[in-house]
Amino acid sequence: MTPLRLLPRVLHVAAVLVRYRVDDLIDESHAMRPLRWARALLPRRRKIAMLPRGVRLRLALTELGPIWVKAGQVLSTRRDLIPEDVADELAHLQDQVPPFPGAIARAIVEESLGRPIGELYASFDETPLASASIAQVHAARLLLPLPTPSGSRSARVRSAPPLPEREENPGQPAAAHSIARDVVVKVLRPNVAVNVRRNLELLDALAWLVQRWHPQADKIRPRDLYDEVAKTLHNELNLQNEGANASLLRRNFDNSDDLYVPQIFWSHTGEKVLTMERVHGIPADDIVALDKAGIDRRVLAEKGVRLFYEQVFRDNFFHADAHPGNIWVDPARTRDPRFIALDFGIMGSLPDEDQYWLAENFIAMFERNYRRIAELHLEAGWMPRHIRVDELEAAVRTVCEPYFTRPLSEISLAEVVAKLFSTARKFELTLQPQLILLQKTLLNVEGLGRQLDPGIDIWSVAQPVLKRILADRYSARHALREIRKRLPQWLRIAPLIPEKIHDALEALAEGNGPLQFGERELEHLRVLQREIQRRILAAAFGGALLVGAGLVFALGDRYGIWAPIVFAAIGVASFAAAWPWKRDKE
Repeated sequence: MTPLRLLPRVLHVAAVLVRYRVDDLIDESHAMRPLRWARALLPRRRKIAMLPRGVRLRLALTELGPIWVKAGQVLSTRRDLIPEDVADELAHLQDQVPPFPGAIARAIVEESLGRPIGELYASFDETPLASASIAQVHAARLLLPLPTPSGSRSARVRSAPPLPEREENPGQPAAAHSIARDVVVKVLRPNVAVNVRRNLELLDALAWLVQRWHPQADKIRPRDLYDEVAKTLHNELNLQNEGANASLLRRNFDNSDDLYVPQIFWSHTGEKVLTMERVHGIPADDIVALDKAGIDRRVLAEKGVRLFYEQVFRDNFFHADAHPGNIWVDPARTRDPRFIALDFGIMGSLPDEDQYWLAENFIAMFERNYRRIAELHLEAGWMPRHIRVDELEAAVRTVCEPYFTRPLSEISLAEVVAKLFSTARKFELTLQPQLILLQKTLLNVEGLGRQLDPGIDIWSVAQPVLKRILADRYSARHALREIRKRLPQWLRIAPLIPEKIHDALEALAEGNGPLQFGERELEHLRVLQREIQRRILAAAFGGALLVGAGLVFALGDRYGIWAPIVFAAIGVASFAAAWPWKRDKE
């Protein structure tokens, strides 16, 4: 899109920002100062001007639409870039917008699922239960076939939170061999994809400007931030993707006493419609209602912390939009409470390498091993190699040590992480976009935990859980499982390795390879090729003998004891011959 076509939208955004008097942020940003001229063109509203700047920015983003709300949610995680009061306010963005007519929702359901609403559901309430920027939710009842006596439909039924008693719809008689289930139907907003695409074009242009002109663009990485927002929005525009997320999370916590995930009904789900089991609960931040229901908030808070670390480090699949509107509490369980998860449009996962570095950083922080934290940041590539590890260690100690003079129950892990990120910027920290959702989730989880139990010791709850998960994840048993999974692939490519090496050497000798070598280097590579081939053949021969020894031993007395021993000894000797005991001479 040409800059001229973007101009009307840029002016609209500028007008909204100025109308809400986001003066402090405009004055502090050199790139935004040209907007100050627009103040004279818009009437000054005293009521808006008296609001805190964070509230004004949140209201402005809400008015601009869903794409800006999502951008604000992502920006709320960057406490190293924006003031604390603004970040706290942006964290409250929850996409609460006016609903669209129920008749339109009904038409979208029928078009998406290809059948009249009366054939799809026993009842469908056109008045929405809730409305957000991407979709809105309607109550309905679904007729499902009764389970067969043999139990072939499901071997195990999970207990859902109790539903209030409801009368059958008199205009829709129940089938003789079916059961009515209360469900909710999530319907994508009409034309939301077009609106998102247009706003993404504008955000793309703004990211380009920041990348081009901001002095710290290489650290902020605005293009990566834009990609993260765009990916999140595209995922939310496909409700089938949300259903798949819910199904995976439900499997991960099957029969869990800590978390309940509603069932997805795939027969009534598509890209624009999602039908899900209806559950009832108490919003996790409604302390009065939780106390009235007799919920043990201390146990609930500890479970919330454990759930975060299990999702991130055990399953590598975590709920990344865990504000109280999406996290409820099962009112039927008081002494052993459990959470109910909702809205699975934004889920997070990490590459294996980042998951390892992050886990080790948490462990080092728990153990106050500042040297290890500094080393991990350099080893992970989050900072340039020329940074001195002793200087980074001193900076980390300066940030963390004052916190450890307090009781552990008063230490905010999220606050420590935010301060570390801020300090690390001075050491040329490169922003890791894949960690943005995780940081946002950590802030939400810790904030909720302290609401439920102000005296919770986040550190003492988190440390044993993380150590247990890591002990299992990086154990010898886990390594053997990984080897077993990858062994067929290794065996498939092993015979091709000598040929690939030979082809590569031929290409280098003819000058067609990516690197150029002299005759001496090529001769060294030929010797190395012959050595590798010898070791591969010896290892393969030794492996075959060891397998044969196992088979002979399994036959018992038929061949005696000495035959497997001889085979095994020769196999071990072959492996020893293949093992590179000495380093090749230069």
